[in-house]
Amino acid sequence: MNEPDKKVEAFLNDLGIPFELIEHPPAFTTEEADRFIEGIEGARTKSMFLTNKKKTAFYLLIMDDARQLDMNAFKEIVETSRIKMASPDALMEKLKLTPGAVSIFGLLNNTNRDVQVYFTREVLSEARMSFHPNINTKTLFLDTQDVLAVVEALGYTYTLID
Repeated sequence: MNEPDKKVEAFLNDLGIPFELIEHPPAFTTEEADRFIEGIEGARTKSMFLTNKKKTAFYLLIMDDARQLDMNAFKEIVETSRIKMASPDALMEKLKLTPGAVSIFGLLNNTNRDVQVYFTREVLSEARMSFHPNINTKTLFLDTQDVLAVVEALGYTYTLID
């Protein structure tokens, strides 16, 4: 199964997790994606793939897409001297994704299980969330409790941050 979205859909079906799937033109930013899914209930998420200065630690942060990340606050949380966006090469190496398609479902491809997962408290307070299914021409909506079940089913723990 070479289609990344089909792998995600099969994974969710295997877990018995219901989802709503919306197909749309390619969306490279959260703003573009939001236009295609306007009117559908669920928090719009921003999934950020970050790394430390030495590129020895990788972080997947899920937050409300209307918020801005305070890099200084996040570097304090993860106890490192510098945080930056991971390169497209690192994103491909670790999650087998391209920029614009980052989501929790990239964890399906992280065979080394070496990405740390973070959610903001704000986004977890929502009943439902949206993510690209490893491709930027579709958006999945699923219940927040099911998002956490996905993370756990993949063998990850997550950290809740403010």
